[in-house]
Amino acid sequence: MGGDEKVFTLGQVSEHNNPKDCWLVINGKVYDVTNFLEDHPGGDEVLLSATGKDATDDFEDVGHSDNARDMIAQYYVGEIDVSTIPKKIKYKPPNQPQYNQDKTSEFIIKLLQFLVPLAILGLAIGVHHYTKSS
Repeated sequence: MGGDEKVFTLGQVSEHNNPKDCWLVINGKVYDVTNFLEDHPGGDEVLLSATGKDATDDFEDVGHSDNARDMIAQYYVGEIDVSTIPKKIKYKPPNQPQYNQDKTSEFIIKLLQFLVPLAILGLAIGVHHYTKSS
């Protein structure tokens, strides 16, 4: 990186967010893609929606070709001051009790120990009443 390169804040880049003036931040670099909006295969809305933030994930998720990666170099205008980009917060799921297969098995066994004798008793009573009434 030479000393003559421009360094922009995210706030400065965010001001370039319309079809007549569109800048993107990709991989720490700032690109003025205004002249490419009409030619972008995904349409200009895709590029315009990526302004005002770090668009690296958007760019990478699409799976751009090597040609597209080479082409973007012609739109380079400078670097982004990374300290102005908000840090991504990694999602941390809430603490929840773990599913315990052993406790579930214990519950099923206890339930069966209660229900099976009841079923046998019910069957015995039913057979007894049936044979008595015949």
